[in-house]
Amino acid sequence: MNGVDIKSITKMNIEIRHCRSDDFVEIIPLLRQLWEDKPINPEALRPIFERALHSSSKVYLCCVLGNQIIGFGSLTIKENLWPKGHVGYIDELVVKDSHRGTAVGTAILDRLVTAAQELNCCKVELDCAFFRERAHEFYEKNGFYKRCYVFCKDF
Repeated sequence: MNGVDIKSITKMNIEIRHCRSDDFVEIIPLLRQLWEDKPINPEALRPIFERALHSSSKVYLCCVLGNQIIGFGSLTIKENLWPKGHVGYIDELVVKDSHRGTAVGTAILDRLVTAAQELNCCKVELDCAFFRERAHEFYEKNGFYKRCYVFCKDF
């Protein structure tokens, strides 16, 4: 694991595993924490979550401590022309507030990067809102660099 405090992770006795359908209920509060200003509609997200669990181009991981999910990360595999191959795109990465700073986020990130490598990706990308300066530091500490702006158009 890249930069993960192994002692901290081992002491916590966490498990990072692929998500299952019944994890959805515990992942919703994490998404609310990630998207504080966005209304979350679980009924609309459920079918998306279920499709992703069965998709060959998606990886959903959760971090479990005891019987509680304390982190979630997702990866989409995209086929792109400019890098001439697959690109892993980290869509979400969130750790429960009470467990931030314990290397849980780094452990999930490392597992997502490993999954991208195993799926023959030539790189991993993600986006991060301008105001999330602590997250920027986290990603840079874990070997990511700023490459571009992401432009959006809502419908």
